Amino acid sequence: QVQLVETGGGSVQAGASLSLSCAASGRTSSIDHMAWFRQAPGKEREFVARIAWIGRRIDYADSVKGRFTISRDNAKNTIDLQMSSLRPEDTALYSCAANTRGSWYGGTAEGRYDSWGQGTQVTVSS
Repeated sequence: QVQLVETGGGSVQAGASLSLSCAASGRTSSIDHMAWFRQAPGKEREFVARIAWIGRRIDYADSVKGRFTISRDNAKNTIDLQMSSLRPEDTALYSCAANTRGSWYGGTAEGRYDSWGQGTQVTVSS
């Protein structure tokens, strides 16, 4: 079992930057990759970015490419999401997730992630 705790988030103006962090504990050796998802009010949860736990594979949703950067610190068992040029449409509850049973090539559907954090709110005002 892997436990995840997000930190960061908050309320900012459009165009600002914000950083999120997710700390993993427990059976971290079982992690294949970790991801960030977000859910805006009234909308379904959507994939934002993911990063392999070992290696250099990284993937972003088209909506955040060039603005968000995901990174990993294996020594600290954390992943970060650096968000820049934030837009009001980035407003959402951001959650990190871990894939411990599948593989990178299985896609980014929610069901492929078996551990989730509680989420942290990001609000971007215009």
